Amino acid sequence: MGSIRGGIAQARVAVIGAGIGGTAMAALLQRFGCDVTVYEQYARFAPAGGGIHLSPNLMRVLRHLDVHRHVMIKGQEPRAFLNRDAVTGEVIYALALGECGYRRFGAPFIALRRGELQTALMSAVTPGSVRWGKRLAGLDWRGETIALSFDDGSRADADVVIAADGLRSRVRGILRGNEQPVFAGQVAFRGSYPREGLGDLHIDDLTKWWGDDTFVLSYWLDRARRDFYFAAMIPQSAWATDASFEPADLDEMLAAFAHCHPDVRRMLAGAPAGSVTKWALFERPPCFEFGTGRVVLIGDACHPMRPFMSQGAAMALEDAVTLTRAIQGQGDFERAAPVFADARRERLARVHRVSAANTFMRQDLDPQWVFGYDPLGAHETAQLPALRAARAMAA
Repeated sequence: MGSIRGGIAQARVAVIGAGIGGTAMAALLQRFGCDVTVYEQYARFAPAGGGIHLSPNLMRVLRHLDVHRHVMIKGQEPRAFLNRDAVTGEVIYALALGECGYRRFGAPFIALRRGELQTALMSAVTPGSVRWGKRLAGLDWRGETIALSFDDGSRADADVVIAADGLRSRVRGILRGNEQPVFAGQVAFRGSYPREGLGDLHIDDLTKWWGDDTFVLSYWLDRARRDFYFAAMIPQSAWATDASFEPADLDEMLAAFAHCHPDVRRMLAGAPAGSVTKWALFERPPCFEFGTGRVVLIGDACHPMRPFMSQGAAMALEDAVTLTRAIQGQGDFERAAPVFADARRERLARVHRVSAANTFMRQDLDPQWVFGYDPLGAHETAQLPALRAARAMAA
């Protein structure tokens, strides 16, 4: 097939999902002149979620979209990423961040609330281009047109569909059949509360406390270090519901980490009743699904992975940039799809493998391959041209 409907700028692009990957994808293509509509199942924009790490590879994309200032003002830039033994408290490995990390990786490392990242990305999307309350029901190929149907009975037509609808992707289900996520045998207690709840306990900017089959990740969510966040992971044999989370039993959480360092026990004990939820970790078979040419998948819809490197959002934004570059290089969506897949497959496989092993930064290492990666220009060829560099990052 040649250029769709006379060229990429005239093609109707439907992005499924207005989460982190979907909003980034829409903003990038809209800057490139594409006619993009985003379809989101939720009724309105309601940024939410717990804490999130914005590593330097992700921050390069935010800088390109000129939304980096929002997260830098709202978030906290850790001085270091400490890795400690969960029982003794001994530092296993320390990665210098702050100014040192900026010089090393070319962009800062930020920790903040997930909703602030969603707000920043949504601000880059053309106003009025998101359709709320649109849960995808099906796709129907009609020649060069793809007909989309939604649970509310409405329909829409597109020339290209980009699925950014997450782990439980309906688009992936349409392409691969009834392939449901399965419980991975791990749960995480997630909570946040004001610093007053810590009393006189000193909390470093960002620490991962490593146990044998458990860990606790602790960090501040804002520049002023007013709000504290933790995620405490333990194994669990079963999960009795399809729901992703449930209210946490604080006694269960404290008992699971009773053997840990006193600082770990105190930070968990400081959580007020009702402030902690228990989340199940679901996963799919380790099989990437990039799509079929005019239906392309990005983020967790394409390559769900365990969250132990905190790279899920970064991989989705890297996908969005790489797909945009491939479209720019090919001048055609269908020819761009295999270029995108070929450019992403090796890196995604490596991140998937290391995340599953949960070994990243448990020992002295060089994280340059993760944090120093530049999705705007990596693997540059005529088929995959670099995106124009943005101005230097500044708050």
